[in-house]
Amino acid sequence: MDNNYYVPFTKAMKKTHTILAPNMLPMHFKLILQVMRNYGYNVELLENQGQHIPELGLKYVHNDTCYPAILVIGQFIDALQSGKYDPHKVALIMFQTGGGCRASNYISLIRKALHKAGLGFIPVISFSLTGIERHPGWKLNLPILHRMFYGVMFADLLMLLANQCRPYEIEQGQSDKIAEEFVVELTDEMAKIRVLSYKKIRENYKQIIKKFSDIPRMHEEKIKVGIVGEIFIKYSPLGNNNLEKFLFKEGAEVTVPGFLDFCLYSVYNYIIDYKLYGLRKATFRLDKLLYNFLIKKQQKIIDLIKKHSDFTPPTPFKHVISLRNGYIGIGAKMGEGWLLTAEMLELYEQGVKNIICTQPFGCLPNHICGKGMMKPIKAHKPDINIVAIDYDASATQVNQENRIKLMLSNAKSRIETKSTEATIEYSIPL
Repeated sequence: MDNNYYVPFTKAMKKTHTILAPNMLPMHFKLILQVMRNYGYNVELLENQGQHIPELGLKYVHNDTCYPAILVIGQFIDALQSGKYDPHKVALIMFQTGGGCRASNYISLIRKALHKAGLGFIPVISFSLTGIERHPGWKLNLPILHRMFYGVMFADLLMLLANQCRPYEIEQGQSDKIAEEFVVELTDEMAKIRVLSYKKIRENYKQIIKKFSDIPRMHEEKIKVGIVGEIFIKYSPLGNNNLEKFLFKEGAEVTVPGFLDFCLYSVYNYIIDYKLYGLRKATFRLDKLLYNFLIKKQQKIIDLIKKHSDFTPPTPFKHVISLRNGYIGIGAKMGEGWLLTAEMLELYEQGVKNIICTQPFGCLPNHICGKGMMKPIKAHKPDINIVAIDYDASATQVNQENRIKLMLSNAKSRIETKSTEATIEYSIPL
Protein backbone atom coordinates (compact mmCIF):
# COMPACT_ATOMS: atom_id res chain seq x y z
CA MET A 1 0.00 0.00 0.00
CA ASP A 2 1.26 3.46 -0.90
CA ASN A 3 0.45 5.46 2.24
CA ASN A 4 1.23 8.78 0.51
CA TYR A 5 -1.77 8.44 -1.82
CA TYR A 6 -4.04 5.91 -0.07
CA VAL A 7 -7.60 7.17 0.47
CA PRO A 8 -9.93 4.78 2.33
CA PHE A 9 -13.31 3.78 0.95
CA THR A 10 -15.46 4.28 4.05
CA LYS A 11 -18.72 2.65 5.11
CA ALA A 12 -20.51 5.96 4.51
CA MET A 13 -19.19 6.03 0.92
CA LYS A 14 -20.94 2.74 0.18
CA LYS A 15 -24.24 4.66 0.22
CA THR A 16 -23.10 7.85 -1.49
CA HIS A 17 -20.43 6.87 -4.05
CA THR A 18 -20.52 5.30 -7.50
CA ILE A 19 -17.73 2.75 -8.05
CA LEU A 20 -16.31 2.77 -11.59
CA ALA A 21 -14.87 -0.49 -12.96
CA PRO A 22 -12.59 -0.93 -16.00
CA ASN A 23 -13.91 -2.98 -18.91
CA MET A 24 -11.84 -6.16 -19.17
CA LEU A 25 -14.52 -8.84 -19.69
CA PRO A 26 -17.72 -7.08 -20.82
CA MET A 27 -20.06 -10.08 -20.46
CA HIS A 28 -18.46 -11.40 -17.27
CA PHE A 29 -18.26 -8.04 -15.54
CA LYS A 30 -21.93 -7.27 -16.20
CA LEU A 31 -22.83 -10.33 -14.14
CA ILE A 32 -20.14 -9.78 -11.49
CA LEU A 33 -21.09 -6.13 -10.99
CA GLN A 34 -24.74 -7.09 -10.61
CA VAL A 35 -23.72 -9.30 -7.67
CA MET A 36 -21.98 -6.28 -6.13
CA ARG A 37 -25.15 -4.20 -6.59
CA ASN A 38 -27.14 -6.89 -4.78
CA TYR A 39 -24.91 -6.31 -1.76
CA GLY A 40 -25.41 -2.56 -1.70
CA TYR A 41 -22.57 -1.27 -3.92
CA ASN A 42 -23.43 1.22 -6.65
CA VAL A 43 -21.10 0.11 -9.46
CA GLU A 44 -20.83 1.03 -13.12
CA LEU A 45 -18.89 -0.64 -15.93
CA LEU A 46 -16.93 1.84 -18.05
CA GLU A 47 -17.31 1.39 -21.80
CA ASN A 48 -15.60 4.54 -23.10
CA GLN A 49 -13.19 3.77 -25.96
CA GLY A 50 -11.10 5.57 -28.56
CA GLN A 51 -7.52 6.53 -29.40
CA HIS A 52 -7.66 9.30 -26.81
CA ILE A 53 -7.73 6.69 -24.00
CA PRO A 54 -4.09 5.50 -24.32
CA GLU A 55 -2.99 9.08 -25.06
CA LEU A 56 -4.63 10.25 -21.83
CA GLY A 57 -3.05 7.35 -19.95
CA LEU A 58 0.40 8.30 -21.24
CA LYS A 59 -0.17 11.84 -20.01
CA TYR A 60 -0.29 10.63 -16.41
CA VAL A 61 1.84 7.43 -16.51
CA HIS A 62 5.41 6.74 -17.59
CA ASN A 63 5.53 5.30 -21.11
CA ASP A 64 7.51 2.26 -19.90
CA THR A 65 4.50 1.11 -17.87
CA CYS A 66 2.55 -2.02 -18.89
CA TYR A 67 0.14 -1.15 -21.70
CA PRO A 68 -2.93 -2.49 -19.81
CA ALA A 69 -2.13 -0.09 -16.95
CA ILE A 70 -1.93 2.82 -19.41
CA LEU A 71 -5.34 1.85 -20.82
CA VAL A 72 -7.02 1.39 -17.44
CA ILE A 73 -5.69 4.70 -16.11
CA GLY A 74 -6.63 6.46 -19.35
CA GLN A 75 -10.16 5.03 -19.19
CA PHE A 76 -10.57 6.05 -15.55
CA ILE A 77 -9.34 9.63 -16.01
CA ASP A 78 -11.33 10.05 -19.24
CA ALA A 79 -14.50 9.08 -17.36
CA LEU A 80 -13.67 11.38 -14.43
CA GLN A 81 -12.99 14.33 -16.73
CA SER A 82 -16.09 13.73 -18.88
CA GLY A 83 -18.41 15.70 -16.60
CA LYS A 84 -20.68 12.69 -16.22
CA TYR A 85 -19.66 12.06 -12.61
CA ASP A 86 -19.17 14.16 -9.49
CA PRO A 87 -15.49 13.50 -8.65
CA HIS A 88 -16.31 13.79 -4.94
CA LYS A 89 -18.94 11.04 -5.22
CA VAL A 90 -17.00 8.34 -7.08
CA ALA A 91 -14.50 5.61 -6.28
CA LEU A 92 -12.48 3.35 -8.59
CA ILE A 93 -11.99 -0.40 -8.38
CA MET A 94 -9.14 -2.51 -9.78
CA PHE A 95 -9.23 -6.31 -10.04
CA GLN A 96 -5.95 -7.91 -8.95
CA THR A 97 -4.49 -11.36 -8.28
CA GLY A 98 -1.76 -10.06 -6.00
CA GLY A 99 0.96 -12.16 -7.66
CA GLY A 100 4.48 -11.23 -8.73
CA CYS A 101 3.28 -9.57 -11.95
CA ARG A 102 3.65 -5.79 -12.16
CA ALA A 103 -0.15 -5.65 -12.32
CA SER A 104 -0.09 -5.88 -8.51
CA ASN A 105 1.31 -2.32 -8.59
CA TYR A 106 -1.56 -0.91 -10.65
CA ILE A 107 -3.24 0.44 -7.52
CA SER A 108 -0.24 2.66 -6.73
CA LEU A 109 0.06 3.75 -10.37
CA ILE A 110 -3.63 4.70 -10.48
CA ARG A 111 -3.35 6.71 -7.26
CA LYS A 112 -0.27 8.58 -8.45
CA ALA A 113 -1.98 9.35 -11.77
CA LEU A 114 -5.06 10.67 -9.92
CA HIS A 115 -2.84 12.83 -7.72
CA LYS A 116 -1.11 14.22 -10.81
CA ALA A 117 -4.51 14.98 -12.39
CA GLY A 118 -5.68 16.81 -9.27
CA LEU A 119 -8.03 13.96 -8.28
CA GLY A 120 -5.99 12.40 -5.49
CA PHE A 121 -8.96 12.50 -3.09
CA ILE A 122 -10.74 9.69 -5.00
CA PRO A 123 -10.58 6.26 -3.26
CA VAL A 124 -9.19 3.31 -5.25
CA ILE A 125 -10.38 -0.13 -4.12
CA SER A 126 -8.31 -3.27 -4.66
CA PHE A 127 -10.51 -6.24 -5.59
CA SER A 128 -8.20 -9.05 -4.50
CA LEU A 129 -8.64 -12.40 -2.78
CA THR A 130 -5.13 -12.17 -1.36
CA GLY A 131 -5.90 -9.15 0.81
CA ILE A 132 -3.50 -6.66 -0.78
CA GLU A 133 -5.13 -3.92 1.32
CA ARG A 134 -8.28 -3.15 3.27
CA HIS A 135 -11.04 -0.55 3.13
CA PRO A 136 -13.68 -0.06 5.86
CA GLY A 137 -16.51 0.11 3.31
CA TRP A 138 -15.39 -2.77 1.08
CA LYS A 139 -15.76 -6.38 2.11
CA LEU A 140 -15.74 -9.68 0.21
CA ASN A 141 -17.47 -12.59 1.91
CA LEU A 142 -18.35 -16.16 0.89
CA PRO A 143 -21.93 -15.43 -0.36
CA ILE A 144 -20.65 -12.63 -2.65
CA LEU A 145 -17.82 -14.79 -4.02
CA HIS A 146 -20.19 -17.75 -4.48
CA ARG A 147 -22.52 -15.68 -6.66
CA MET A 148 -19.63 -14.13 -8.57
CA PHE A 149 -18.29 -17.61 -9.33
CA TYR A 150 -21.55 -18.61 -11.02
CA GLY A 151 -21.52 -15.29 -12.85
CA VAL A 152 -18.15 -16.35 -14.31
CA MET A 153 -19.51 -19.80 -15.18
CA PHE A 154 -22.55 -18.37 -16.98
CA ALA A 155 -20.47 -15.81 -18.88
CA ASP A 156 -17.87 -18.43 -19.91
CA LEU A 157 -20.65 -20.65 -21.27
CA LEU A 158 -22.29 -17.78 -23.18
CA MET A 159 -18.93 -16.71 -24.64
CA LEU A 160 -18.05 -20.27 -25.66
CA LEU A 161 -21.36 -21.04 -27.39
CA ALA A 162 -21.74 -17.63 -29.04
CA ASN A 163 -18.26 -17.93 -30.57
CA GLN A 164 -19.07 -21.38 -31.96
CA CYS A 165 -22.40 -20.22 -33.44
CA ARG A 166 -21.65 -16.70 -34.68
CA PRO A 167 -19.72 -17.55 -37.91
CA TYR A 168 -22.28 -20.11 -39.03
CA GLU A 169 -25.62 -18.55 -38.09
CA ILE A 170 -28.05 -18.07 -40.98
CA GLU A 171 -29.65 -15.05 -39.32
CA GLN A 172 -26.75 -12.74 -38.54
CA GLY A 173 -26.67 -11.30 -35.05
CA GLN A 174 -28.80 -14.06 -33.51
CA SER A 175 -26.01 -15.42 -31.28
CA ASP A 176 -25.17 -11.98 -29.86
CA LYS A 177 -28.86 -11.25 -29.30
CA ILE A 178 -29.39 -14.50 -27.37
CA ALA A 179 -26.23 -13.94 -25.31
CA GLU A 180 -27.33 -10.42 -24.37
CA GLU A 181 -30.84 -11.64 -23.49
CA PHE A 182 -29.39 -14.23 -21.14
CA VAL A 183 -27.09 -11.64 -19.52
CA VAL A 184 -30.15 -9.46 -18.77
CA GLU A 185 -32.19 -12.45 -17.59
CA LEU A 186 -29.42 -13.78 -15.34
CA THR A 187 -28.63 -10.37 -13.82
CA ASP A 188 -32.35 -9.92 -13.02
CA GLU A 189 -32.45 -13.40 -11.51
CA MET A 190 -29.37 -12.74 -9.37
CA ALA A 191 -30.94 -9.54 -8.12
CA LYS A 192 -34.16 -11.29 -7.01
CA ILE A 193 -33.05 -14.68 -5.65
CA ARG A 194 -31.77 -14.58 -2.08
CA VAL A 195 -30.34 -18.11 -1.98
CA LEU A 196 -28.66 -19.65 -5.02
CA SER A 197 -29.98 -23.09 -5.92
CA TYR A 198 -27.63 -25.34 -7.91
CA LYS A 199 -30.70 -27.08 -9.35
CA LYS A 200 -31.81 -23.75 -10.83
CA ILE A 201 -28.27 -22.99 -12.02
CA ARG A 202 -28.13 -26.36 -13.78
CA GLU A 203 -31.49 -25.63 -15.44
CA ASN A 204 -30.10 -22.29 -16.65
CA TYR A 205 -27.08 -24.10 -18.12
CA LYS A 206 -29.40 -26.44 -20.03
CA GLN A 207 -31.56 -23.57 -21.28
CA ILE A 208 -28.51 -21.70 -22.55
CA ILE A 209 -27.16 -24.80 -24.33
CA LYS A 210 -30.58 -25.56 -25.88
CA LYS A 211 -31.15 -21.99 -27.04
CA PHE A 212 -27.82 -21.89 -28.86
CA SER A 213 -28.30 -25.43 -30.22
CA ASP A 214 -31.59 -24.31 -31.80
CA ILE A 215 -29.89 -21.54 -33.81
CA PRO A 216 -30.08 -22.48 -37.53
CA ARG A 217 -26.50 -22.81 -38.77
CA MET A 218 -24.71 -23.35 -42.05
CA HIS A 219 -22.53 -26.42 -42.47
CA GLU A 220 -19.28 -25.17 -43.92
CA GLU A 221 -15.64 -25.09 -42.93
CA LYS A 222 -14.33 -21.87 -41.39
CA ILE A 223 -10.81 -21.01 -40.35
CA LYS A 224 -10.54 -21.47 -36.60
CA VAL A 225 -8.47 -18.88 -34.74
CA GLY A 226 -7.59 -19.00 -31.05
CA ILE A 227 -6.71 -15.99 -28.89
CA VAL A 228 -4.28 -16.24 -25.97
CA GLY A 229 -2.07 -13.75 -24.16
CA GLU A 230 -2.02 -11.30 -21.26
CA ILE A 231 -5.40 -11.43 -19.56
CA PHE A 232 -6.51 -7.81 -20.16
CA ILE A 233 -5.43 -7.64 -23.81
CA LYS A 234 -6.76 -11.14 -24.44
CA TYR A 235 -10.32 -10.30 -23.38
CA SER A 236 -10.80 -6.53 -23.44
CA PRO A 237 -12.15 -4.94 -26.66
CA LEU A 238 -10.43 -1.72 -25.54
CA GLY A 239 -7.10 -3.54 -25.17
CA ASN A 240 -7.13 -5.60 -28.39
CA ASN A 241 -8.93 -3.14 -30.70
CA ASN A 242 -12.06 -5.33 -30.93
CA LEU A 243 -10.03 -8.33 -32.11
CA GLU A 244 -12.90 -10.84 -31.93
CA LYS A 245 -15.18 -8.66 -34.08
CA PHE A 246 -12.39 -8.17 -36.62
CA LEU A 247 -11.75 -11.93 -36.90
CA PHE A 248 -15.48 -12.58 -37.29
CA LYS A 249 -15.68 -10.04 -40.13
CA GLU A 250 -12.76 -11.84 -41.77
CA GLY A 251 -14.81 -15.05 -41.75
CA ALA A 252 -13.06 -16.86 -38.89
CA GLU A 253 -14.41 -18.88 -35.98
CA VAL A 254 -12.88 -17.47 -32.79
CA THR A 255 -11.94 -19.56 -29.75
CA VAL A 256 -10.97 -17.88 -26.49
CA PRO A 257 -10.20 -20.01 -23.40
CA GLY A 258 -12.60 -19.22 -20.56
CA PHE A 259 -11.92 -16.95 -17.61
CA LEU A 260 -12.50 -19.89 -15.25
CA ASP A 261 -9.20 -21.37 -16.45
CA PHE A 262 -7.36 -18.29 -15.21
CA CYS A 263 -9.18 -18.54 -11.85
CA LEU A 264 -8.20 -22.21 -11.60
CA TYR A 265 -4.64 -21.33 -12.57
CA SER A 266 -4.46 -18.75 -9.77
CA VAL A 267 -5.77 -21.18 -7.15
CA TYR A 268 -3.58 -24.02 -8.42
CA ASN A 269 -0.53 -21.77 -8.09
CA TYR A 270 -1.30 -21.38 -4.37
CA ILE A 271 -1.03 -25.18 -4.06
CA ILE A 272 2.21 -25.17 -6.06
CA ASP A 273 3.62 -22.46 -3.76
CA TYR A 274 3.25 -24.86 -0.87
CA LYS A 275 4.65 -27.89 -2.72
CA LEU A 276 7.65 -26.06 -4.20
CA TYR A 277 8.50 -23.50 -1.54
CA GLY A 278 6.56 -24.43 1.60
CA LEU A 279 4.52 -21.21 1.36
CA ARG A 280 0.83 -20.83 2.34
CA LYS A 281 1.05 -23.78 4.73
CA ALA A 282 -1.79 -22.39 6.87
CA THR A 283 -4.19 -22.18 3.92
CA PHE A 284 -3.02 -25.24 1.95
CA ARG A 285 -6.04 -27.41 2.80
CA LEU A 286 -8.43 -24.58 2.07
CA ASP A 287 -6.71 -23.95 -1.28
CA LYS A 288 -7.08 -27.64 -2.18
CA LEU A 289 -10.77 -27.63 -1.23
CA LEU A 290 -11.40 -24.56 -3.38
CA TYR A 291 -9.45 -26.05 -6.29
CA ASN A 292 -11.38 -29.34 -6.15
CA PHE A 293 -14.69 -27.45 -5.91
CA LEU A 294 -13.87 -25.45 -9.07
CA ILE A 295 -12.69 -28.59 -10.91
CA LYS A 296 -15.96 -30.41 -10.12
CA LYS A 297 -18.09 -27.47 -11.24
CA GLN A 298 -16.13 -27.21 -14.49
CA GLN A 299 -16.54 -30.95 -15.16
CA LYS A 300 -20.30 -30.76 -14.64
CA ILE A 301 -20.69 -28.04 -17.26
CA ILE A 302 -18.43 -30.01 -19.66
CA ASP A 303 -20.67 -33.06 -19.20
CA LEU A 304 -23.82 -31.00 -19.88
CA ILE A 305 -22.38 -29.60 -23.12
CA LYS A 306 -21.40 -33.09 -24.30
CA LYS A 307 -24.77 -34.58 -23.38
CA HIS A 308 -27.07 -31.90 -24.76
CA SER A 309 -25.24 -30.48 -27.81
CA ASP A 310 -22.62 -30.94 -30.50
CA PHE A 311 -20.59 -27.96 -29.28
CA THR A 312 -16.92 -28.34 -28.33
CA PRO A 313 -16.71 -28.11 -24.52
CA PRO A 314 -13.82 -26.58 -22.55
CA THR A 315 -10.82 -28.81 -21.91
CA PRO A 316 -10.72 -30.13 -18.31
CA PHE A 317 -8.21 -28.02 -16.42
CA LYS A 318 -6.28 -31.02 -15.10
CA HIS A 319 -5.56 -31.99 -18.70
CA VAL A 320 -4.56 -28.40 -19.52
CA ILE A 321 -1.93 -28.65 -16.76
CA SER A 322 -0.49 -31.82 -18.32
CA LEU A 323 -0.16 -30.22 -21.78
CA ARG A 324 2.68 -27.96 -20.65
CA ASN A 325 4.85 -31.03 -19.77
CA GLY A 326 8.08 -30.97 -21.75
CA TYR A 327 7.69 -27.29 -22.61
CA ILE A 328 7.67 -25.16 -19.46
CA GLY A 329 8.03 -25.69 -15.71
CA ILE A 330 5.09 -25.45 -13.32
CA GLY A 331 7.00 -22.85 -11.30
CA ALA A 332 6.86 -20.33 -14.18
CA LYS A 333 3.80 -18.49 -12.89
CA MET A 334 4.40 -14.76 -13.15
CA GLY A 335 1.57 -13.14 -15.08
CA GLU A 336 -0.17 -15.84 -17.14
CA GLY A 337 2.97 -17.99 -16.84
CA TRP A 338 2.77 -21.63 -17.85
CA LEU A 339 -0.97 -21.29 -18.53
CA LEU A 340 -0.24 -19.21 -21.63
CA THR A 341 1.91 -22.00 -23.09
CA ALA A 342 -0.63 -24.65 -22.06
CA GLU A 343 -3.51 -22.73 -23.68
CA MET A 344 -1.72 -22.67 -27.04
CA LEU A 345 -1.27 -26.44 -26.80
CA GLU A 346 -4.88 -26.82 -25.66
CA LEU A 347 -6.14 -24.94 -28.72
CA TYR A 348 -3.96 -27.07 -31.00
CA GLU A 349 -5.38 -30.25 -29.48
CA GLN A 350 -8.92 -28.93 -30.11
CA GLY A 351 -8.07 -28.50 -33.79
CA VAL A 352 -7.51 -24.74 -33.53
CA LYS A 353 -4.11 -24.51 -35.22
CA ASN A 354 -4.16 -20.77 -35.95
CA ILE A 355 -3.35 -18.82 -32.80
CA ILE A 356 -2.94 -15.11 -32.06
CA CYS A 357 -0.76 -14.41 -29.04
CA THR A 358 -1.66 -10.92 -27.81
CA GLN A 359 1.44 -9.24 -26.38
CA PRO A 360 1.07 -5.93 -24.53
CA PHE A 361 4.06 -3.63 -24.36
CA GLY A 362 5.96 -3.99 -21.11
CA CYS A 363 4.66 -7.46 -20.19
CA LEU A 364 7.86 -9.49 -19.75
CA PRO A 365 6.22 -12.72 -18.45
CA ASN A 366 4.03 -12.93 -21.54
CA HIS A 367 6.92 -12.29 -23.91
CA ILE A 368 8.74 -15.22 -22.30
CA CYS A 369 5.85 -17.68 -21.78
CA GLY A 370 4.04 -16.66 -24.98
CA LYS A 371 6.32 -15.33 -27.70
CA GLY A 372 9.33 -17.14 -26.25
CA MET A 373 7.56 -20.53 -26.39
CA MET A 374 6.47 -20.25 -30.03
CA LYS A 375 9.70 -21.77 -31.39
CA PRO A 376 9.69 -24.95 -29.23
CA ILE A 377 5.96 -25.46 -29.88
CA LYS A 378 6.46 -25.13 -33.65
CA ALA A 379 9.41 -27.54 -33.46
CA HIS A 380 7.10 -30.25 -32.07
CA LYS A 381 3.98 -29.20 -34.03
CA PRO A 382 5.12 -27.90 -37.44
CA ASP A 383 1.56 -27.43 -38.73
CA ILE A 384 0.69 -24.87 -36.02
CA ASN A 385 0.30 -21.27 -37.19
CA ILE A 386 1.10 -18.83 -34.34
CA VAL A 387 1.54 -15.09 -34.68
CA ALA A 388 2.43 -12.68 -31.86
CA ILE A 389 0.68 -9.32 -32.15
CA ASP A 390 2.08 -6.42 -30.13
CA TYR A 391 -0.36 -4.01 -28.53
CA ASP A 392 0.93 -0.69 -27.26
CA ALA A 393 0.22 3.01 -27.54
CA SER A 394 2.51 3.41 -30.56
CA ALA A 395 1.27 0.37 -32.52
CA THR A 396 -1.29 1.20 -35.20
CA GLN A 397 -4.46 -0.83 -35.57
CA VAL A 398 -3.88 -1.04 -39.35
CA ASN A 399 -0.50 -2.70 -38.84
CA GLN A 400 -1.97 -5.18 -36.34
CA GLU A 401 -4.83 -6.09 -38.65
CA ASN A 402 -2.50 -6.48 -41.65
CA ARG A 403 -0.37 -8.97 -39.73
CA ILE A 404 -3.52 -10.89 -38.74
CA LYS A 405 -4.73 -10.89 -42.37
CA LEU A 406 -1.36 -12.35 -43.38
CA MET A 407 -1.82 -15.11 -40.80
CA LEU A 408 -5.33 -15.83 -42.11
CA SER A 409 -4.01 -15.90 -45.66
CA ASN A 410 -1.39 -18.43 -44.59
CA ALA A 411 -4.12 -20.52 -42.94
CA LYS A 412 -6.22 -20.47 -46.14
CA SER A 413 -3.21 -21.52 -48.21
CA ARG A 414 -2.62 -24.48 -45.90
CA ILE A 415 -6.26 -25.59 -46.22
CA GLU A 416 -6.13 -25.29 -50.03
CA THR A 417 -2.83 -27.20 -50.20
CA LYS A 418 -4.23 -29.93 -47.99
CA SER A 419 -7.37 -30.14 -50.15
CA THR A 420 -5.29 -30.36 -53.35
CA GLU A 421 -3.07 -33.09 -51.90
CA ALA A 422 -6.13 -35.07 -50.83
CA THR A 423 -7.62 -34.77 -54.35
CA ILE A 424 -4.39 -35.91 -56.02
CA GLU A 425 -4.05 -38.84 -53.61
CA TYR A 426 -7.68 -39.87 -54.28
CA SER A 427 -7.26 -39.66 -58.08
CA ILE A 428 -4.11 -41.87 -58.28
CA PRO A 429 -5.16 -45.27 -59.69
CA LEU A 430 -4.40 -48.29 -57.54
